[in-house]
Amino acid sequence: MTRAADTPTREADDLAARAAALVRDAVLGDLARRVVADCGVDVGLVGVPEPSGPARDRRTGGPDGMVLRHWDGTRADLLHDLAVPAGTGLGGLALAERAPSWVPDYRAATTISHHYDAAVTAEDLYAMLTVPLLHGGTVHGVVYASLRAVVPFGDVRIAAVSRLAAAATRALAGAAAWAGSPTRRALPATPLTPREHEVLRWAATGRTNPEIAAQLGLTCNTVTGYLKAAMHKLGVRNRTELALAARESGLLEAAS
Repeated sequence: MTRAADTPTREADDLAARAAALVRDAVLGDLARRVVADCGVDVGLVGVPEPSGPARDRRTGGPDGMVLRHWDGTRADLLHDLAVPAGTGLGGLALAERAPSWVPDYRAATTISHHYDAAVTAEDLYAMLTVPLLHGGTVHGVVYASLRAVVPFGDVRIAAVSRLAAAATRALAGAAAWAGSPTRRALPATPLTPREHEVLRWAATGRTNPEIAAQLGLTCNTVTGYLKAAMHKLGVRNRTELALAARESGLLEAAS
């Protein structure tokens, strides 16, 4: 009796966890793209904490490694899905120190390890800034902003990247909380059409409009139209808010 009663709860928890993962992917994918679009850099990367070994970082208690799971502006694939232990390279330093770090010329820097010079050289990157996504003592990831030129990072650009990182971190913290205690907002008064729902499902995984268009056999303008219609119905202003609202209203669970 108890076992049968527990089944719906477990299923609901599984759905909540999957939906939260979709939201995290959407938020981090959007962060990588916005760093490039809004902050005047050439490449945006986001590392997601994943233990690279059996233990946590003894000094901080945080994750002992991460993997670069989201990117925008890359030309090669050596940085894609790259494992970065805490303390290695500039991103690993930000993960370990829980503080932003930057260098005007990555390859000539003497304050970091040089485990990833081959991948950095393949992308022709020089200046690099890394900002941890830190909330309540938890590191949710590290965002990289890189340029294909040797330049110092000024206060304006550092502040712009930090603002994007802070906004993404708040969304990630919310997604983590929902995974354990999901909230629910009302479904939109005007239901999404099946096509809008399908486009929303792909957008929530972090896919770009061209990728969604190719997947569904639509034009980019048509995909944009469906997303705008979904945003209007859910009362949100951008893709990140759309993914969060879809999670809260249960639309991603239905899509799963």
